Amino acid sequence: MPTMDVLNDPFREQIDVFLDEHRLLLDGSLEGLTEEQARRSLVPSRTTLLGLVKHVTFVEKVWFDEAVTCRSRAEIGIPDTPDESFVLDDEDTIDGVRQAYREACEASRKAASTLGLDDLLHGNRRGPLPLRWVYLHMLRELAQHGGHADILREQILSA
Repeated sequence: MPTMDVLNDPFREQIDVFLDEHRLLLDGSLEGLTEEQARRSLVPSRTTLLGLVKHVTFVEKVWFDEAVTCRSRAEIGIPDTPDESFVLDDEDTIDGVRQAYREACEASRKAASTLGLDDLLHGNRRGPLPLRWVYLHMLRELAQHGGHADILREQILSA
């Protein structure tokens, strides 16, 4: 649903649409690429397109699994630090990483669906945070990484 379609809707519905729009853009950043292109390193950091989508999968799990369920990162099966979440294993493929991302996004939607924006989430390392703050943080995180993905994809396709 385009963001303008929710212009007069309640804030919760608006932010859900904005988050999903950014999620879709990140997922689509791998569309039509080869495995080599998706893994191609174009910057000095660990950032690759495939690693970026793997990282936002981690981010979804930190903010909507760890924060909501209070489970540890080890219990969830995610790295301890954001930097580690960019590391690609030999078995990481475009299809596998995209599927894991889609599943994480769906789990995020489900985890937040019964919560109010002012409900406190107690599982984050920063301490209790309202869902509203988590939504805003996620929007910032996904927008930033979506911009990274746009630039990396443009570089890959122009090569």
